[in-house]
Amino acid sequence: MIIYPAIDLKDGKCVRLLKGEMDKATIFSQSPAEQAKKFEDAGFHWLHLVDLNGAFEGKPVNAKAVSSIISHVNMLTQLGGGIRNMETIENWITAGINRIILGTVALRDPALVLQACHTFPDQIAVGIDAKEGKVAVDGWANVSEMSAIDLALRFEDAGVSTIIYTDINRDGAMQGPNIEETARLAERLSTPIILSGGVTKIEDVAAIDKYKSCGIEGIIIGRALYDGSIDPKQAAEIMTK
Repeated sequence: MIIYPAIDLKDGKCVRLLKGEMDKATIFSQSPAEQAKKFEDAGFHWLHLVDLNGAFEGKPVNAKAVSSIISHVNMLTQLGGGIRNMETIENWITAGINRIILGTVALRDPALVLQACHTFPDQIAVGIDAKEGKVAVDGWANVSEMSAIDLALRFEDAGVSTIIYTDINRDGAMQGPNIEETARLAERLSTPIILSGGVTKIEDVAAIDKYKSCGIEGIIIGRALYDGSIDPKQAAEIMTK
């Protein structure tokens, strides 16, 4: 199982939101590139990057910060937020992003996901952000009538490399992850799942690690790494057991 430290970008800074609300952002670093280097030095191999402004505006906004991160570290990177056409996907992959996360567009334009998977095999992920089981889009500003499982099943044979499942109510709230719901989703799918939202303590990491056989292959951790609730070395030890 892989741990993905999260760098969420708002106005060029590294922040964490509470339940996806932009007006409830805590700034953790003025330099996202320096924060990325700290994660690299801690032994992580992947980075989870989100352009929060881009998610709301429907186009890349924090491109300068993302480019700076890419140039400062040798980590693998996955990026989401405001990526809604093939040109943007191609531009980011050419720039060095290893995996593109398609969220809002996966609901509104599934044909684009299919095209992207065909053009860039193993480099496209679908981000499913759910509130009480329903898919949220536009930076979580709008909740659709589509269930998370129905959207996930739509891409089972599309060639998606992974599905990133976020429980919005748990994200940034430090209340623990929704392991059960994520495991139920993973059991319905052949596509690997990355759990996101609510990972608070080292015990959460150990608990999620037990569900590898269900198809949960990764964990995204944000606030708990920034405030020291989870020690990177302890987490790495669990992942390598």
